[in-house]
Amino acid sequence: MRSLADRPESPVVGLPVAHESADLHVTGAALYTDDLVGRTHDVLHAWPVQAPHAHARVTALRTAPALEVPGVVRVLTAADVPGVNDAGIKHDEPLFPDEVMYHGHAVCWVLGETLEAARRGAAAVEVDYEPLPSLLTLPEAIEAGSFQGNQPTVSRGEVEAGLRAAAHRFTGETTIGGQEHFYLETHAALAQVDEAGQVFVQSSTQHPSETQEIVAHVLGLHSHEVTVQCLRMGGGFGGKEMQPHGLAAVAALGAAVTGRPVRVRLNRTQDMTMTGKRHPFHATWEVGFDGEGRLVALRATLTSDGGWSLDLSEPVLARALCHVDNAYHVPHIEVRGRIAKTHKTSQTAFRGFGGPQGMHVIEDILGRCAPLLGVDPAELRRRNFYLAGQATPYGQPVRHPERLHAIWARLTERAEVDRRRAEIAAFNAAHPHTKRALALTPVKFGISFNLTAFNQAGALVHVYKDGSVLINHGGTEMGQGLHTKMRQVAATALGVPLEYVRLAPTRTDKVPNTSATAASSGADLNGGAVKNACEQIRERLAEVAARKLGIHPDDVRFTDGKVTGIRFHDRDLAWADVVRDAYFQRVQLFAAGYYRTEGLHWDGARMQGEPFKYFAYGAAATEVEVDGFTGAYRFLRADIVHDVGDSLSPLIDVGQIEGGFVQGAGWLTLEELRWDVSDGPGRGRLLTRGASTYKLPSFSEMPEEFHVHLFEQATERGVVYGSKAVGEPPLMLAFSVREALREAAAAFGPPGRSAELASPATPEAVFWAVQAARQATAADGDGATGTTGTAGDAVAAGGAEPSPRALSRG
Repeated sequence: MRSLADRPESPVVGLPVAHESADLHVTGAALYTDDLVGRTHDVLHAWPVQAPHAHARVTALRTAPALEVPGVVRVLTAADVPGVNDAGIKHDEPLFPDEVMYHGHAVCWVLGETLEAARRGAAAVEVDYEPLPSLLTLPEAIEAGSFQGNQPTVSRGEVEAGLRAAAHRFTGETTIGGQEHFYLETHAALAQVDEAGQVFVQSSTQHPSETQEIVAHVLGLHSHEVTVQCLRMGGGFGGKEMQPHGLAAVAALGAAVTGRPVRVRLNRTQDMTMTGKRHPFHATWEVGFDGEGRLVALRATLTSDGGWSLDLSEPVLARALCHVDNAYHVPHIEVRGRIAKTHKTSQTAFRGFGGPQGMHVIEDILGRCAPLLGVDPAELRRRNFYLAGQATPYGQPVRHPERLHAIWARLTERAEVDRRRAEIAAFNAAHPHTKRALALTPVKFGISFNLTAFNQAGALVHVYKDGSVLINHGGTEMGQGLHTKMRQVAATALGVPLEYVRLAPTRTDKVPNTSATAASSGADLNGGAVKNACEQIRERLAEVAARKLGIHPDDVRFTDGKVTGIRFHDRDLAWADVVRDAYFQRVQLFAAGYYRTEGLHWDGARMQGEPFKYFAYGAAATEVEVDGFTGAYRFLRADIVHDVGDSLSPLIDVGQIEGGFVQGAGWLTLEELRWDVSDGPGRGRLLTRGASTYKLPSFSEMPEEFHVHLFEQATERGVVYGSKAVGEPPLMLAFSVREALREAAAAFGPPGRSAELASPATPEAVFWAVQAARQATAADGDGATGTTGTAGDAVAAGGAEPSPRALSRG
């Protein structure tokens, strides 16, 4: 069986098995990077000296006072760096800066015998700063013309002609908030150097190979002199794709100059003030619809807040531009992108990687324009879905758009939308101070790395003489269940029970040049590599078994630890016996596997091509209830139908869908990042720097009734065992929550009015949306003319009051 998608008889993939480390997680026995400190002798602890300015020049750095603190061993500065003083891949992130670029920027690190000694030593370091002007908000950066990186454009057709011909035309602005990763395990690294000078770094990283590269260039070494291992992460969500490198480099540098192991582990405040977040975005847009409510043209400019350095801002922006269309066909489109440079942490990857921000723009447009067009928002969305034969604005054909239509129909049926909407209308009519709403939104999300070169993976599989199997692959485990899926893939490919297969920690000396575990492609890439390695071994074993069974090797079958032939019912061989025979016949029992995603091509300069292997589809229906007095709300019920192809591990996939949806709801409704933007001494300071000030979704924010259904008969050809990615797409199903809140707030006012809703739609934001709706009711009662949906209507930017032909954007 050589097809990547086909499954053998009795596959282990597709079975609902528990996470491979579930028992260790719940008992507390699972080891994370910082747990290894207690198993390592003579460890030094690192503490950063953080700058109290958003932007300043370091004019003097006096470390001698720190060395007088008992227990302080060393203060690491730029003078200690033997290689390149930079923690990034674009050489714009000095590891030890002489110019502070954000409040909390570490200018040096103190090493101590204890964490307390290092902390006290850091407090003793004397630093002189020359404060410099700072830019903190997107409007400030835009006004100052402060941009960095590329400014790409995605376009198709004649947008100006399309807008002129549109029956209905609207303009507006959309502001999108950022998001803190808030993984349970903060950033951590433990480094040591052996007697031969080999550097070994244990790091909580999603990208061990890149951590290896950064550590090597900081230390002036080659990559083969540095090994990086990741046991597991207590969450990552993209925050550990680029951000761990500099911290691992600090630990490695400390180990290199002291000869002792060095531990770096940020506490929660340090983690939040020093590391990047989801990019906030600002968009201006102009959109046109025809007389039937179909999208005709869209012109938009998206500006992301990249923070002080580029990090991953360019590919995040590129993916945002490639997802502005979401599930909708726009014949004429021009979307420009740019990255603002501000004096904040360098914003970075976050689950969805720009896709959510791009989708937010079109979902906001449709949600705001539907009432003006006199069309139900769900119907407006359905009416604009992609159809067979249509392509994205960047030129990729949209394969299987019929799945999106089928998912929408299945969701409408399973969520009992028609019945519940009638009940909601009756409820709203009877409750003047509480309103409910039910909203449906779709997802079409491209799967593969934007950078084509990243779409490759390796694996190393060992079969031992007793028949047990050990697999290594380049993906990292952050709780998402990748290792579980890889065990199932290996067991299926070899035809053995799952308990035969064990997984080794991810290490750069086992599988080199790996891509980050990101872009929802971990299972696709590493699964393809694991399957390839296993098939090499299985083919060798088939030769051994064929000779013993007296059949052709192509007729040998491996199933559940037994080896037999086609239509053999009375004779089989034990897997372990075949393995032992192979060893004595000097047959190789290990293999290096490799996989590269086929069919990708992408011109980043022109923003044209086919960057994605396939699209993951889904849809969600969410019902909410809003209190008109406070803006507080409840998530009454959520229904999801999602396409994961033929699931590799259904229990894992359902958990990912649930978790992604709730995290997306957090981003869109609760998680509000605040900085001090005053001109006082605290300018640039992150105000939401802990769980006490940064609101995370909890059990109380879970839908009271939650239904997840995996779309059936959805085999994806050309992907390992017919599966589809699941990590990121479900996050964007949460747009149904925001749109339901918008519709509930609008229900406090007259029909035909567009409801404004900030993002995140906190209870405060919902309260003001309710107030605006009630004021519209009062204005109508005074005889004011309501907004119509005719051509020329505008959704105007700024703080203007609602007028007959304009809506305000606060």
